[in-house]
Amino acid sequence: MKTTAPRPKATAPWHTVRTTAPKPSITASPSTPKATTTASAAPKPSSTPKATATASGVVARILELVNAERSKVGCSALTLNTTLSKVAQAHSEDMALHQNMSHVGSDGSSPGDRLTSAGYTWSAYGENVAYGYASPEQVMAGWMASPGHKANILNCTFKEIGVGLAQPNSYWTQDFGTAR
Repeated sequence: MKTTAPRPKATAPWHTVRTTAPKPSITASPSTPKATTTASAAPKPSSTPKATATASGVVARILELVNAERSKVGCSALTLNTTLSKVAQAHSEDMALHQNMSHVGSDGSSPGDRLTSAGYTWSAYGENVAYGYASPEQVMAGWMASPGHKANILNCTFKEIGVGLAQPNSYWTQDFGTAR
């Protein structure tokens, strides 16, 4: 079991996908916040991950920050979608439970699999995940500093968003979507 807090990390985003998902790849340097899609197993924590106590405030702040960035490039504001939010929160909790930041769920699911299973009929979707960032401002700065994450945030095709955050270690998920 890890005894030290992880460095903030953000995974390479799950880019807009319509039919099949790309294979994960590692694109990181060890001294800076990481952009990876590692799928390695980690020891299970002894307690169940929990949503952040101020999750609703965190979600509102992420939505505000995302829409501020989108407005700078002429994209319409995203709306919070209940289904996307449930999927994002469940994925954050899954990552926290397994101490594994990845777009691939512990059951082998992809973001598209999770959205479809939840009943979201998508024509396009994307996902950003990260861990170790203490605030919405910090995780958004990390995502905006990464070209792939930024591309998801600024993708004008997306119309809706869901946000998840689970502890320990602040596992973040943004699920973007456009319904059919």
